[in-house]
Amino acid sequence: MSWFEALILGIVQGLTEYLPVSSSGHLAIGQALFGMEDGADNLMFIVAVHVATILSTIVILWSEIDWILKGLFKFELNAETKYVLNIIVSMIPVGIVGLFFKDQVEEIFGSGLLVVGCCLLITAALLIFSYYAKPRQKEHISWKDAFIIGIAQACAVMPGLSRSGSTIATGLLLGNKKESLAQFSFLMVIPPILGEALLDVMKMVKGEDVTGNIETLPLVVGFLAAFVAGCVACKWMINIVKRGKLIYFGIYCAIVGVLTIIFSL
Repeated sequence: MSWFEALILGIVQGLTEYLPVSSSGHLAIGQALFGMEDGADNLMFIVAVHVATILSTIVILWSEIDWILKGLFKFELNAETKYVLNIIVSMIPVGIVGLFFKDQVEEIFGSGLLVVGCCLLITAALLIFSYYAKPRQKEHISWKDAFIIGIAQACAVMPGLSRSGSTIATGLLLGNKKESLAQFSFLMVIPPILGEALLDVMKMVKGEDVTGNIETLPLVVGFLAAFVAGCVACKWMINIVKRGKLIYFGIYCAIVGVLTIIFSL
């Protein structure tokens, strides 16, 4: 992987992690266009750019994270503690998938662009449907809604099925307010991605080859590109959700999904 390829893929990851268009799907498309094959080099790079986007989330949403931490350490059942409990509840489905279906998910990731294209069409349908649906608005995200949104996140491990698109669209269909959904959607992904990164670090400590032959420069370039693009996209996406403009991303996913399916045939 060259530094230029790392730059492009890092920007793609940073932008698409928050925009509801599937970062995993776009990374798979980008790797296919660059003629890259699955391997240890790609694994290490993907881990690096995912950690970069998590750091961008922490930077952009630091005021909310600071509010949560201050309330949490009061050791009482306040609004902040309930928020954390909702995040923990939302992690249960993706935790089950990670523990019991990890091998099956990895097989799906290596099954080609046809799956990516089909999942992009599902993302498009979710976004368009949530745009036209007008359920009754709720004041707060309940633990039940958090669990259902968590199921959407677990399903979004499929390449091409957008995590942010699935969780935000599901939350909207459940009647949750747009203002709180984007923030919750971005915060709930921090623990699972950091956990996945920790598992890969443990593999390295045990001597398993997850670093491959990737050079330091492409890794650093990709990391920085994903971080900067992630900061821009995270802030942008929060404003987009508040204005309810997700339908345009649904149309985009439908077009890219159809083109990807055609390209894969």
